[in-house]
Amino acid sequence: MKKIGILFGMEDTFPQAFIDRVNSKNEKGIIAEAVAIDKVVQNKDGEYAVIIDRISQDVPFYRAYLKNAALTGTNVINNPFWWSADDKFFNNALADTLGVPLPNTVILPSAEHPTDTTGKSFRNLKYPMDWQGIFDYIGFPAYMKPYAGGGWKNVYRLENVEEFWKKHQETGQLVMMLQEEIVFTEYFRVYCLGCKAVRIMQYEPRNPHHLRYVIDGPPTDKKLLATIKDYTLRLCKGLGYDFNTVEFAVRDGIPYAIDFGNPAPDAELTSVGAENFEWVVEEAAKMAIAAAKKQKPGKINLTWGTFIKDAAK
Repeated sequence: MKKIGILFGMEDTFPQAFIDRVNSKNEKGIIAEAVAIDKVVQNKDGEYAVIIDRISQDVPFYRAYLKNAALTGTNVINNPFWWSADDKFFNNALADTLGVPLPNTVILPSAEHPTDTTGKSFRNLKYPMDWQGIFDYIGFPAYMKPYAGGGWKNVYRLENVEEFWKKHQETGQLVMMLQEEIVFTEYFRVYCLGCKAVRIMQYEPRNPHHLRYVIDGPPTDKKLLATIKDYTLRLCKGLGYDFNTVEFAVRDGIPYAIDFGNPAPDAELTSVGAENFEWVVEEAAKMAIAAAKKQKPGKINLTWGTFIKDAAK
């Protein structure tokens, strides 16, 4: 019997719906359940053929558990090793090599010295940095957000240089990105599962969270949708994420990738809406079942992006 597990935190609707959907398909030799952990012993596990990870970004203990499980043969979705190494600034750099349009972006040193460091630790930084060159490249208004983070936490819209200095001081030890504002006419959030199943959703990020997914929005140009799908697949295949969302802001008919490293994307019924929820539950169940069938016990069964696979050649 091959077991598919789901590891989750505060979610209320998606985990159980996923379990029920997998089990309703009555695939011979495959069952789904919530992951249950009573101990973690090095290089010993193998209980699950597949685990869908929805929480380890917030719980380091779970991330360590999943890496150990992957070593013993579990296909962890998403790959916990790559997830640990990834960040949003690198995502942007990789997307640029993949030919996906992006807002101009730079990374900034933290406003405060990291714990256990002093000014002496930063002797390789020029002082002052080329702040004027940075501001000229980005322009204002601009957005500042953590280079590794999510959930719209610590995101600032900045009108000018004075506001930048004020807000940057408030970010403490966080490493931030400064990014060009894309004044958009359309915005989309896109689910991508298994690096092949794509659902493009009209989205309004300026609305309250529970009203961001647009229902019965205006028709969208088919060529634009095809481009968004192409860019989504390029990004997810390059990064190697089997469960991801990508966001695009459209300016002058060009979709700019705004945020595309979301390996535990929102899938709650109350926020994504009934139709999107049904799609992601069904596609996640099909993806997990296919992964369980392909899983080889005792082998490494993780998905690796083209960036890693090309580098290993």
